Amino acid sequence: MPLALGAFVVPLIVACALFMENVDATVLVTALPSLARDLGEDPITLKLAVTSYVVGLGVFIPICGWVADRFGPRTVFRAAIGVFVVGSLLCAAAHSLFTFVLARFVQGVGGAMMVPVGRIIIFRSVARADFVRAVNYLTVPALLGPVVGPLLGGFITTYLHWRLMFFINVPIGLVGIYLANRHIDDVRDTVPDPLDWPGFVLSAGGASLFMLGMSLVGSDVVSDRATALMCALGLLLTGLYVLYARKVKNPLLDLRFLRIPTFHTSVMGGSLFRIGLGAVPFLLPLALQEGLGMTPFEAGMITCASAFGALLMKTMAQPLLRRFGFRPVLMVNAALSGVALAIYGIFHPDMSRAAIWVIVLFGGIFPSLQFTALNALAYAEIDSVDVGRATSVSSVIQQMSLGLGVTVAGIVLQLSHYVQGHAQIVWTDFWPAFLVLGLFSAASIPVTARMPRGAGRELTHGR
Repeated sequence: MPLALGAFVVPLIVACALFMENVDATVLVTALPSLARDLGEDPITLKLAVTSYVVGLGVFIPICGWVADRFGPRTVFRAAIGVFVVGSLLCAAAHSLFTFVLARFVQGVGGAMMVPVGRIIIFRSVARADFVRAVNYLTVPALLGPVVGPLLGGFITTYLHWRLMFFINVPIGLVGIYLANRHIDDVRDTVPDPLDWPGFVLSAGGASLFMLGMSLVGSDVVSDRATALMCALGLLLTGLYVLYARKVKNPLLDLRFLRIPTFHTSVMGGSLFRIGLGAVPFLLPLALQEGLGMTPFEAGMITCASAFGALLMKTMAQPLLRRFGFRPVLMVNAALSGVALAIYGIFHPDMSRAAIWVIVLFGGIFPSLQFTALNALAYAEIDSVDVGRATSVSSVIQQMSLGLGVTVAGIVLQLSHYVQGHAQIVWTDFWPAFLVLGLFSAASIPVTARMPRGAGRELTHGR
């Protein structure tokens, strides 16, 4: 495939998978309050539906690089799309919290392979100087998911039935598989070493137990003692993995990549940022529906505004990064993103719908730039032979951060609701959660400040 064509076509094919995943996520969160009532659960408890997906990611993302090198990225990418579609159909058939959470876990297994392997495919198909442009091609169709998802999910939930929304993924998944067969080469850089099974057990067990335990805090699903035990055991297994990874030659998640300044900034600083932004798709529709009394369709019409803001920024990302560099852009933009997040807390029932829409629109502009810069920066100093292992490390930490954001938002919302003593969730319960999320975004600034000036220049100016 010609280089210029590969820099355009391959990211767009991978974007089919991202589009499907983003539509599914935004459709789901728009429908959560209605879904919770149908399943007889509290809306906040339905954060399990979001974090169970992340648990699936946490279990299988660590082996995505090895599986891609062992079986071929195209083969794994196609299979992952298929698993995701099957998980969607299981969600549509679920009749209890347990079965729905299990179905979301199956979707997470597909997503664990789909997105990281898609990034590997792009990295191996696109020249380094074209990488930021390729990431933009990748994210533009993916950003259409947050435009279409809330509107479609809100309409289906308000006027039809929430179960129908999971059938959306079937035609998108089939198109993605067809295009992968037709246009993606099954490129393998190396023959992988044997799978690190001890590392897999420790990392997957630690991540999944900790995330599941955190998501159960404040719920009535299990006892507080069981929740604390799960969190403690998850942290213990994670700590054991860190010690283990230092002693083996080729650990499953090679934490030594975090010594690379650009990779460290993208993953660790980006994770703090993602904790804040990861909760917005869950918290904002909940605030609009439960706090302001909107229907799912009305809430969807507002939440999709952030996607329009994100699309607007995509045209400016490359020139801004070329003009100012990664370090200044990431630092200033993290502060602006934090302010944009915290402002969501001022929404109240008497506020103009148009004013809310405009605020949410601007709230999508700054995170879009941040995500583009962080995703490109991760690979600035990574050799092609290491891209699979580096992707596994970055993806698992990033996804855990997004899931942790949902958990943190749920816990703060529950505490605020309890302290204020309301019988049901009201709009004043939400502002502390949005404030905390904004602070997480700003907390990434000191991490970025330690990155060398001029880092990542080759991504915008060539070598």
